[in-house]
Amino acid sequence: MLALANRRSSERRPCRRVAKIQFGTGSLPRDCMITDVSVGGVKIIAEHLEIPAEFTIILSEGGPRQCRLAWRIGCEFGAQFVD
Repeated sequence: MLALANRRSSERRPCRRVAKIQFGTGSLPRDCMITDVSVGGVKIIAEHLEIPAEFTIILSEGGPRQCRLAWRIGCEFGAQFVD
């Protein structure tokens, strides 16, 4: 069986970092877990039913990053940095 090709343009680094996700200006940030990160994006675990197409991740190191939803499977999803 052939392995699927990695389509990422930068290497992922596994991590387990607590962060906040914010779904719009003025909305309350909610807890989430970053499970891996790269120069271009993140993989997130969050228990939210609706994830909008664009949102902000607030990292403890580095501050807020604007993101675009790339994929979602259950409570895990990937996001591309757009800022």
